[in-house]
Amino acid sequence: MSDDAILLNVPVIQQLYHWDCGLACSRMVLKYLHPVSDEEFQGACWELKLTESVWTIDLAYLMCQLGVRHRFCTQTLGVDKGFRNQSFYKKHFDTEEDRVNELFLKAESKNVVVKKCSVTVQDIQDHIHQGHVAIVLVNAVVLVCELCSSPVKYCCFLPVGQKCFCRKPEYQGHFVVVCGFNQSTGCIFYNNPAYSDRVCCTSVSNFEEARQSYGTDEDILFVFKES
Repeated sequence: MSDDAILLNVPVIQQLYHWDCGLACSRMVLKYLHPVSDEEFQGACWELKLTESVWTIDLAYLMCQLGVRHRFCTQTLGVDKGFRNQSFYKKHFDTEEDRVNELFLKAESKNVVVKKCSVTVQDIQDHIHQGHVAIVLVNAVVLVCELCSSPVKYCCFLPVGQKCFCRKPEYQGHFVVVCGFNQSTGCIFYNNPAYSDRVCCTSVSNFEEARQSYGTDEDILFVFKES
């Protein structure tokens, strides 16, 4: 669009279940950057033994498995033990802790690129400006789209028509694909896999609060056009 505003044409793909937002984001990114067949995608998921608990490190392994250049930036190389007490992580924490920590330990030998570092909004915008995209872990309770008339249900992004009975949690981990920005208006564009028909938009300050919430480890998976 211009030097201070860009919106990449990343297809929107809706998640099928309450747990597969990360896989839906991966499919969006792959369709935009590095098209693979559904069979190839499912085969990679099967080979990596992805279950109903998908962490950002799993998505980094998935990109590597499919030959896509990537860089996973995070504040914690492994599992933050403090997450054990969060309702969002509690269900899978004990079974997942060892598995996830092992993925981090083996990452370098598997050519999965992981960096312990902070990322600025400027870093993200520079990445987008070059035509690349990023999968970002956010707190969905905090993230607010300025274009959507009603907020996404916090619980698990239930299908339309199903009632949600859970209380509003403090943290709801959710993956989105950052696909654009407008510096003059101070907004970030992103694809939310909870929807199938729109590009969402939020302020930089709201985006920062959502991606830096305790529970996210400031996880961001940069994905590059060239492999």
